[in-house]
Amino acid sequence: MQLDSIRVLDLSRLLPGPYATQLLADAGADVVKVEDTDAGDYARRMPPVTDRGVGALFDGVNRGKRSVALDLKSEAGRDVFYRLVEESDVVFEGFRPGVAERLEIDYETLVEYNEDLVYCSLSGYGQIGPYAERVGHDLNYVGVAGLLDMTREDESMAPQIPGYQIGDLGGGLFAAFSIVGGLLSRELGNGGEYIDVAMTDVVASFSQAISHEALTGGDPRPGETALTGRFPWYDVYETADGRYLTLAALEAKFWKNFCEEIGREDLVEYHGSEDPAELTAVREALTEVFASRSRDAWLEALSDETMVGPVCTPAEALEHPQLEARGLIERPDDAPPRVGFPAVGSNVPESRDESVPGHGEHTDELLAAAGYDEDERAGLREAGIVR
Repeated sequence: MQLDSIRVLDLSRLLPGPYATQLLADAGADVVKVEDTDAGDYARRMPPVTDRGVGALFDGVNRGKRSVALDLKSEAGRDVFYRLVEESDVVFEGFRPGVAERLEIDYETLVEYNEDLVYCSLSGYGQIGPYAERVGHDLNYVGVAGLLDMTREDESMAPQIPGYQIGDLGGGLFAAFSIVGGLLSRELGNGGEYIDVAMTDVVASFSQAISHEALTGGDPRPGETALTGRFPWYDVYETADGRYLTLAALEAKFWKNFCEEIGREDLVEYHGSEDPAELTAVREALTEVFASRSRDAWLEALSDETMVGPVCTPAEALEHPQLEARGLIERPDDAPPRVGFPAVGSNVPESRDESVPGHGEHTDELLAAAGYDEDERAGLREAGIVR
């Protein structure tokens, strides 16, 4: 995953788009944030703020990138952008549908400057459909996609807001995947292409375990499917200290291992039962068993063959020795710690630029590389076209 020769012009801001391009930057791509000349990406100022003086969200998903500040509403600013497009591989935007066209930076316009361009649009509902123009945030997308309905224990409870932004991050991840796929397709001789990624689509694609039932006349209900709490061997249990453990013994062999280790061999035979009374009895038995020890005592007592794990707080998760062993948590000497690239490989860059770009910090060098001389650059700055 060495993307060293790939340049990405990133027009996005906040979380979904910058997360996508952070993955590309961590893989070696030259990601150039294209920001407006006024405030730029307003995640720069969102609290909490790191000791580097920028918002923690901005700090986490904009490392190793460069920033150019352009007024894309002006013809002169667009001309600068077109010049950058000529020397780039990817344009990535997260505007509402129609904005790129109004700014004259849409795919059909830019392909005239770079016929091999890979252009990706990431939005909440996509570029087509009755919701295309609708404003939204992550909670809206997971609601439409069916995920939010399945977050409750049963239908008597209200849907629970997911602790992480599933639509934003899933959409960003799929956008990064699509961009890399587009680049590979180009290398195989198929030329550039346009990619439309909708965050709602991505979340809906996560429904594979229940989609068949939903598409063939059924309507899966929270708490009533195999993976949402119907069975006591796939559930969450409270421990003596008020903490929680996950039990996910879907396979009979792991259920048998678990029952033997807790000294309840009498429960083995009930695995796979559909009888409501038997399921209730097993769940009540397990509730009592787990309540007899603390979370960590159970983790110490049970082996790796029981399909049991802790419910960690975010702080516990990011300090967990498993994540540490994978190198996921990066703690550079000259930058705040962050969650890094979520893959280990033989060709994944190990050293990364952990700096965050100042607003328009690299405008001058990027314009110089694009052929603008010193006087031209000064003129553009004086006219407010660039910053």
